[in-house]
Amino acid sequence: MSTPYTVRIAEDAADREACFAVRKEVFVVEQGVPQDIEYDAYDAAAVHVLAVREDGVPLGTGRLLYGGAAAAKTGGDASVGALGRLAVAREARGLGVGVALVRAIEEAARARGLAAVDLHAQTHALGFYERLGYEAYGPEYPEAGIPHRAMRRVL
Repeated sequence: MSTPYTVRIAEDAADREACFAVRKEVFVVEQGVPQDIEYDAYDAAAVHVLAVREDGVPLGTGRLLYGGAAAAKTGGDASVGALGRLAVAREARGLGVGVALVRAIEEAARARGLAAVDLHAQTHALGFYERLGYEAYGPEYPEAGIPHRAMRRVL
């Protein structure tokens, strides 16, 4: 059974809090990421996207860093954005929410004139991102105690 939802740029404080609530549920509660590293200084300048069910319940989120904020995550290339903090609530997995969020972040990147998007994928999610056109590069490394690989998609 499908659940109708929409994906949009988080426009106000309530939207941002909904994004943070999904991230807390997925990363802090489910995956055990320490809360003090889940939220960072990049959140203030990031473009956040939010998936919400038609009754307003948040289903997923992700963020785009660009410009100086993305430089440390993209090797300093100003034409590359950084997709991160992609999280989908357990109840919404398998509904296409993750794909819709990634595509919305890519659209936000295009709108800002970016040529590519990098991300740090948990290794269990490599196949998901590969199906969306991302290519892994570099060695596996731990981030928040979870194995990751860097990936990139040219837009």
